[in-house]
Amino acid sequence: MADKIFRVNMNDLSVTIEDVPSAWQGLGGRALTSAVVAAEVPPTCHPLGKYNKLVFAPGLLSGTRAANSGRLSAGAKSPLTGTIKECNSGGTAAQLLARMGIKALILEGVPTDNRLYGLQVTVNGVDIVPADELADSGNFTVVEILEKQSGKDCGLLSIGQAGERRQLAANISVKDPDSKFRSLGRGGLGAVMGSKGVKYILIDAAGAPKSIALADEEKFKQAAKTFAKALLDHPVCGGALGAYGTDVLINIVNEVGGLPTRNFRSGQFDRHEMISGEKMAEIIESRGGKPKHGCHAGCVMQCSQVYVDKDGNYITSGFEYESIWAMGAHCCIDDLDLLARADSIMDDIGVDSIEMAVTIGLAMEAGIIDFGDGPGFLKLLQEVKEGSPLGRILGSGAAVTGKAYGLTRVPVVKNQAIPAYDPRSVKGIGITYCTSTMGADHTAGYTVATNILKSGGFVDPLKKEGQVELSRNLQIATAAIDSTGLCIFVAFAVLDNEAALPAVVDMLNARYGLSLTIDDVTALGTSVLKTEHAFNQAAGFTNVHDRLPEFFVDEKVPPHDAVWDFSGEEIDEFWNF
Repeated sequence: MADKIFRVNMNDLSVTIEDVPSAWQGLGGRALTSAVVAAEVPPTCHPLGKYNKLVFAPGLLSGTRAANSGRLSAGAKSPLTGTIKECNSGGTAAQLLARMGIKALILEGVPTDNRLYGLQVTVNGVDIVPADELADSGNFTVVEILEKQSGKDCGLLSIGQAGERRQLAANISVKDPDSKFRSLGRGGLGAVMGSKGVKYILIDAAGAPKSIALADEEKFKQAAKTFAKALLDHPVCGGALGAYGTDVLINIVNEVGGLPTRNFRSGQFDRHEMISGEKMAEIIESRGGKPKHGCHAGCVMQCSQVYVDKDGNYITSGFEYESIWAMGAHCCIDDLDLLARADSIMDDIGVDSIEMAVTIGLAMEAGIIDFGDGPGFLKLLQEVKEGSPLGRILGSGAAVTGKAYGLTRVPVVKNQAIPAYDPRSVKGIGITYCTSTMGADHTAGYTVATNILKSGGFVDPLKKEGQVELSRNLQIATAAIDSTGLCIFVAFAVLDNEAALPAVVDMLNARYGLSLTIDDVTALGTSVLKTEHAFNQAAGFTNVHDRLPEFFVDEKVPPHDAVWDFSGEEIDEFWNF
């Protein structure tokens, strides 16, 4: 059965099923979403208007037995940044869509009425059904109702109140095997889904094959075994992430002086141990929660977890380093229980926890509440949930909030909030923040792996030498990984185990009957970056947008008293490839 593209037009509520064009046959995940957006979305269009499109695509290996291959990519023109945008998530949707032979699901147009709709996706097509009864519902209500109707095996993508209101910090939630949520988090794609009038996308794989046909079963089996072993043998992939989750980074990044604290005034938080991965694991184990949890079938790292309260009641899952940093060190709050409640609220509302928590840090900067005010943090989230005037400002993200309150200390690049590593202390990630095609994004080229964790060698995080090349190489590699449907954390094994990358290439060849080389995979990553960069240039972005806010240049960050000291010419060298 040949893969198909399902296209849904929300203007006339029509659905078409199309053959995959030859130019897109070899693409998946990020490579495909960015190709569709570049080909079909006018770069200067309004991101919430009728000309933008929202594209979902499983990766090239999604649906197979490859370890950690269950990522789903979503792409559009971002209403937050104005650039092209791809983000990816775990959950069950990618594997179901791949088994169903759906190469991509494309949403286009906007409804002519103000009604909400649900999309029910089967192997035969898409039914568009009214969903007005779910208006102003949080994601938890949506999953509860739809699982009662369709069973727990269904896939589900949904938006909360923030997406319905088209707020720029809105994300898209993706159901995982335990009916908990992962997130297509950054760039405001939940607002794009809301602009299409789509509250949810229900995926029913009945009638689809239980496994994907492979060109060479035995070759795939051997390559998948080699790849899984490389992951399990790695001290990060097979050890630290499973033991402590991504929050293992709190103590590590604090130690090197790169943990942004009190809106980037310091690189260390004096109460870091209270919000660390080690502390979280201790709390979870003492209460009978789950210190390990997979976000999709086939995850061997198990870096998620199930966090419970003192009585053993569920609070949140997928409690990530980035979220804990933004609510914790950035806002100076050291109560993990409160942060877990806040994380759960953000999952329900449907907002990016990095963007939202950095924004509330700016509300503290503006004097709306004090730094360290945990109950105040929860009250501000309630404002966002209710859609009050203040809530609508905050739900529009850090850049808008900074402008609304006349702030100059606003940590954004291309209007997207800077994540959990201070670019003055970890200079490689600063280059990634500047040059990423999607605004400040640590996952675009995770130089922390080499700058701090010494995977793939070591480039001194406090020195300029080698940082541009490091970021470029990792951004190319990441674009390729994002296209396969593999989790970004496999990069640690790829950097350190010489068997890992050839195994990925072998799996791709065995899946599709190809003869790709490592150079071909690198070329795919290069092509993705150039496609995205060209879209941004056509949208009006130039090299002057590849810059950090000026306070990073002017202010030294303790404990190293480091500053951002790259010239514009040095940053611009990134694109010479």
